Parts: sequence; C-alpha cells; structure tokens
Amino acid sequence: MKGSSVLKQEEPVLEQETTKTVKQQGAPIPTSFWGYVKGFGPGIVVVLTWLGAGDLVDSSVAGANYGYTLMWALAAALLVRFALVNTIAKFQLFNPSKYSIIQAYGRLHPLYPGLLGGGSLLYGYVSAAYCLSGASYALYHLTGLFTPIVWALVNIVLALLITGRSVYKQVELVQKIILAVMTICLVGIAIMAGFQPNEALKGVFLFELPEQQGAFDSLIIVVSLIGAVGGSIANLLYPEWMKQKGYINPEHRKVQKYDLLFATIMMIILNLSVWVIGAEILNPRGLTVNSVEDLGSILGEVLGRSGEIILYLAVWAATFSTFVGGTDGYIRLAFDGFYTSSPKRKAKYEGNFLKDPAYKIIYVVMLVLPIIWVFPGMPGFVQLTVLSNAALIFFLPIISIGLLIIINKKSIYGNRAHNLLDTIIVGVLSIFALWSAYHLAETFIKSLIG
Repeated sequence: MKGSSVLKQEEPVLEQETTKTVKQQGAPIPTSFWGYVKGFGPGIVVVLTWLGAGDLVDSSVAGANYGYTLMWALAAALLVRFALVNTIAKFQLFNPSKYSIIQAYGRLHPLYPGLLGGGSLLYGYVSAAYCLSGASYALYHLTGLFTPIVWALVNIVLALLITGRSVYKQVELVQKIILAVMTICLVGIAIMAGFQPNEALKGVFLFELPEQQGAFDSLIIVVSLIGAVGGSIANLLYPEWMKQKGYINPEHRKVQKYDLLFATIMMIILNLSVWVIGAEILNPRGLTVNSVEDLGSILGEVLGRSGEIILYLAVWAATFSTFVGGTDGYIRLAFDGFYTSSPKRKAKYEGNFLKDPAYKIIYVVMLVLPIIWVFPGMPGFVQLTVLSNAALIFFLPIISIGLLIIINKKSIYGNRAHNLLDTIIVGVLSIFALWSAYHLAETFIKSLIG
C-alpha cells in the first residue's frame, strides 16, 4: 500500500461549499425508465454490505427449523429496514440546513456523532474480520488450493485495488457485478433444491407463527429480528453513499426511493433463495448447520460438486462485497462523526479526511489487520458473529430513539418535523430495538456463561 496510489479517492464536498455548488454537484435527474435503472447504485452497494455469510447461515437454519412457514418474518424485517432507511434518506434530502444524518445526531448532543463514529469502526472491524474469514475459506473450499491465509491475502489485495481508486465508482461497479453473480448462484441453488413457489407464497403471505423449534419462541425471533435490523448502525451507511452518488437535492427523492426499493427486493430474493435450501434440503432430512462449511458439505452430498461450487461462489460474493463496501462505508461514517464532534480537527484538515493522518492508520486497521482472525487458533465464524452482535447491542436504542427525536424537532427538520407516518415507523422500531437489545444482551451473557 504505497502512499497516494492506494489512497487516492474522491474528494468529499467541503461543508462550506455545499450551498454554492449543491446544484452543480448533484447527480443528473433521470427522465426515462433506463435513466432510473442507470441511476441505481447506493442501494445496491449498501444491500451487499448488509448481506454477509451470517445471513446465508441464518436463513438456511430458519428454513431448516420452520420450513416455509416463517418466511414472512424475513420479508417483513427487510421491508421494515426499507421504511427506516428511506426515512433517513428523506431527512437527508429535505432538511433545510442540509445536515448529514450524523450531523443531525450532533444537534442532539455534541458527543453523539463521535460515539456513533467509534461504534461504526468497532462494528466495521468485526464485520470485516468475519467477512474476510468467510471469503477466504470460501475460496479455499471452492478451489481446494493453498491455504485460507493465502486466499485472505488475495482478498485484501483485491480490496486495496478496488478502494485505492475513485472509491464510490469502483465500489458501485464491483457490487453490481457481484449482485448479478450472487443472484444467479443463489436462485440457481434454490431451483436445484426443488423450489416450491406455492409453499413459498404461503410462507410469505399467511403470517403463520409455528410452534417453537429450538431455544426461542417464533414470535420472539420475529420481534428480535426486526429490532436488530431496524436499529443497526449499518442503516446509517446508505446516506453516505447517497452523497457519493450525488443524491443531495430534493429532486433526487424519486430516483433515491426506487434505488433503495430495487435493492431491498433483490435482498429479499437472495435471502429467500437461501431459505429454500433450508426448507427443501435440510428440513426434510432433519439437518441443521452451524457454519458455511456445514452448508457447503451438505449441498455437496445432496446436489453434487456443482451445488457445492455454486454455494461457495455465492458465499465469496456475499462476504467479499461486505468486506469492500463496509470498509469504505464505515470509515466515511466514522470521520463524519469524529469531525462533527470535533470541529477544530475538521477545520485543521479542511473537512477532507483523506488528509488526516488518522485515516491511513484506520484504513490499514480496517482492511489489512482482519487477516489475524484467519490464522489457526483464532476464534471462528460463530464466535465473531457473537462478538458482532455484542457490539451491536448498545447501539440499537441509541440510533432508533435518536432518529425519533431528530425527525420531530423543527429546529433540525424544519416544517417536515412531526410527520405522523415517519413517527409511527421509527417509534415502533424503537420499541422493537429495545426488545431486541434486551434479548441480544441476554443471549450474549448466556454464551459467556456457557
């Protein structure tokens, strides 16, 4: 990683120039169907950052335990995430002072953005660690060559090449390619597994609550899932990529909404495809999985080597896309928070975090140091997932309740404050987030005791 050749990225818009250049720097407003399609980008980037190996394992386990009957819970959680993130995006486009969402949190308390910035680095590093681990083991099982350490180095070099150029454009292009590959792979596996459309439709639209399977009642799983999705710090990534794409004016509202809706639909398709694997392959055989390796070996036995190859290719796509997108997004989110809490440091570096010496250190820590978790003897995927959930607990209510206050303060949101629909959406999610935080904390404590 040599100096500026690796770290050369798009210069962020300086805050003091925003009011002068906002019209010129905004993305073109689409005027045709294909114009809207070409305008899609931030939603794809953020959805593939949200989607990781954990989602693949969780969806397959849910399908194994409940068949198709609880499919509606996943679809509901993802649509709830759409509603929440769409509310955040709308705020960023329409608030009269042109605050970013992080700057809006700063209006509640000066230390709020710094706290979120620190949380984004913590959650981002843990996410990068288990995604690099997942991507490296996926390539190892896919090829049967070398060792996971070698493939970890390959993944890191690829990530450096992608994020070392004009970051957003590179990330968006890579994520679009990965989305196409992953969709083909996962939908292909679902078809090979014997997908039953009628049963899937029943699972999505009948809203059944089956009897308890495993440690938790199905209702608790649904509420906790929605709360964890709704209060995730990852929801704050979308506004960052909106700015990079050029969705910065109220006129971009329509294309932004379609962008996020398309991406959410794609995420539902991907997750439900993996759910089908659990429902059609694991459930009838009474099998369950604890890792991606378990899932791969079972598909190898049932569908042959072709099914195994397709799965590991999909796992690599899911984890590598999160590794690349998350590293860029969480760093941007962190510096937005740090600079909002520390205006003197922001002024010192003219609002450009690329000039800040701390950026290079954080960049290396986030992108390169996760390799230590791939070495033998280090905690595996399951342990890293537990650690990730523990890091999330504290931020669930902080993010959702803070957002509830923001959208109801006229001094921040102007005349759009007190919107009843937005208040209901965020208010209900805040309750779910508190519930989810309680159960995540309970689970984490039990795992420590165990």
